Amino acid sequence: MRTIIGGGQIVNEGEIFEGSVIIEDDRIVEVVKGKETPRGIFDNRLDATGCFVLPGVIDSHVHFREPGLTDKADIECESRAAAYGGVTSFFDMPNTVPQTTTQGAWDDKMRRGHEESHVNYAFHYGATSDNVADYSKLDKTRLPGIKLFMGASTGGMLVDKLGSLIEVFKTCAALGLPVMTHCEDSTLINENMKRMKEAYGDDPPIMLHPLIRSEEACYESSALAVNLARQFGTRLHVAHVSTEKELQLFEPASDEPTRPLPQITAEAVIAHLWFSHLDYQEKGALIKCNPAIKRPEDREALRKALVDGRITTIGTDHAPHQLKDKQGGCAKAASGMPMVQFSLVTMLALVDEGVLTLTQLVKLMCHNPARLFEVSKRGFLRPGYKADIAIVRPHDPWTVTEEVIQSKCGWSPMLGQRYDWRVAKTLCNGHVLLDEGAFDSQYHGEAIRFRLPESGEGKENA
Repeated sequence: MRTIIGGGQIVNEGEIFEGSVIIEDDRIVEVVKGKETPRGIFDNRLDATGCFVLPGVIDSHVHFREPGLTDKADIECESRAAAYGGVTSFFDMPNTVPQTTTQGAWDDKMRRGHEESHVNYAFHYGATSDNVADYSKLDKTRLPGIKLFMGASTGGMLVDKLGSLIEVFKTCAALGLPVMTHCEDSTLINENMKRMKEAYGDDPPIMLHPLIRSEEACYESSALAVNLARQFGTRLHVAHVSTEKELQLFEPASDEPTRPLPQITAEAVIAHLWFSHLDYQEKGALIKCNPAIKRPEDREALRKALVDGRITTIGTDHAPHQLKDKQGGCAKAASGMPMVQFSLVTMLALVDEGVLTLTQLVKLMCHNPARLFEVSKRGFLRPGYKADIAIVRPHDPWTVTEEVIQSKCGWSPMLGQRYDWRVAKTLCNGHVLLDEGAFDSQYHGEAIRFRLPESGEGKENA
């Protein structure tokens, strides 16, 4: 099957140019600059006139809730939401039921991904205080990394004793596995919650959430993670940085694409880039998440860090709940929100606002996740790479309504938001998965491969 995407503006590796992308089966074979349509016989011609052609988004931070929490979400529906949003690959987090902290649980998730996911899938392995010995037995070519909850986690995944943390950082450094951390200091949070309950009752108002899960709680935990990574030479990626103060811990990445990314990097997520604590007044607990959405000054600092290189990737921390569980205040309302369907169009709205450029967006949402986690043959529009592609159309206004929401939970904090960009088409491994709202529910994505040696680049799906 030969496919050509023509007539669009291609956005890739710091450039925007009119051109064509030629695909054979599941791979890009040529990226051609210029208005001239390349000659040849094509089974499928996709007209991208008036659109921008991007690599498919890689979201390295989602909670698709399967297994065990499928009343909230499942892999099938959330991967569909991802495709509607131009996201062609996701890395799922381990805090499911059971937790992904054993080889058996991880194998089960991989099976579910193979059977259910419409886009490409991978699953982080969760750290506990006593499973470090497992890491050397894991297949590093199928694993993005180790997810470490350094604070404020549920169940047995909280790792906050220094000795256990040292073992995780030392072991991952020795194995060359990245550590992705959730950094909030549980002791400080518990003290803050106790104080707020004494003043406001058993369920403090939602506006107090950023004072309970405070700047200090985030900074102290992130600083500890950074210090441990420096001490042991561990590749560290700090998830969902939410404060201006934390940004002091990170060195700007070079704009030179041939230079490696820093050893210690940071992620920003859509909620912290779009909302501020002023939005609690309108949105209430719908935007309650951990770490908390904080001041407008923190949001502004995070937006600037997208451009100056201190933020390396943009994720969603997509975490659906049933709407009934989002009622209440700081103690009772569940934390987390569905965002994967609207991440790309939200960032495109920030492009329109002048926060960042389109090429910077592609670097943060496509190129850098692939580079950071050493994803094989994805994240770029290059010959030989998998044809994961999002085609987006500007000046095509629409509004988020309940009818367009694909996530199983059926709600979104973006409900009522008007966007001027639309995801027109999503291609996954060369297959047209989404086409102007028509979705191929029969298609399934592939397991993502990582850290493949040069000699193994042709064996991604072995």
